[in-house]
Amino acid sequence: MRALVGLAIGGSVGVTLALCAGLFRLGEDLVDATMQMLRTVPNVALIPLLIIWFGIGEAPKIALIALGTAFPLYLNVYAGIRNVDSTLIEAGRTLGLSRAGLIRHVILPGALPNALVGLRYSLGIAWLALVFGEQINATAGIGYLMANAREFFQTDVIVVCLVVYAFLGLAVDFTVRTLEKVLLSWRPAFSGT
Repeated sequence: MRALVGLAIGGSVGVTLALCAGLFRLGEDLVDATMQMLRTVPNVALIPLLIIWFGIGEAPKIALIALGTAFPLYLNVYAGIRNVDSTLIEAGRTLGLSRAGLIRHVILPGALPNALVGLRYSLGIAWLALVFGEQINATAGIGYLMANAREFFQTDVIVVCLVVYAFLGLAVDFTVRTLEKVLLSWRPAFSGT
């Protein structure tokens, strides 16, 4: 639940900022440099600051996950918007699409493959951040189990927790791949030989 809430918050922020920066020059000037600067700060190094700001409850754990997941979505959605084929945009203008029509029918569908790649990265980072987050004064969760197992040298419990994380990661990756097949059925792509 922590991973999903953090992903929802971080993803919303990342996508919103990417839309502002990708669709508007002023947005790019105001948002992109700040996001690039913040992206380089290690999330784990922010744990003490998050504890000071939000206390020891659920909020710092969710904030850590949100911070980790915002940047991959921001980068991929921004790149997807900026890499939409200019001939498609020109064709949309020629056909009389308004700016809103261009965004809805050309730019956003063109950026969708990158957005889904960003979602896959963000889901992976959500699980990584969850491990760190659940070691902040948690009383439940897989990260909590791993921290306790580390204290008592229970390597079998640690290995089981790692396997659980791996299967959770595989499950969410399968979910996003299925989402890609549904949402990108219009796009012919190389599927391997």
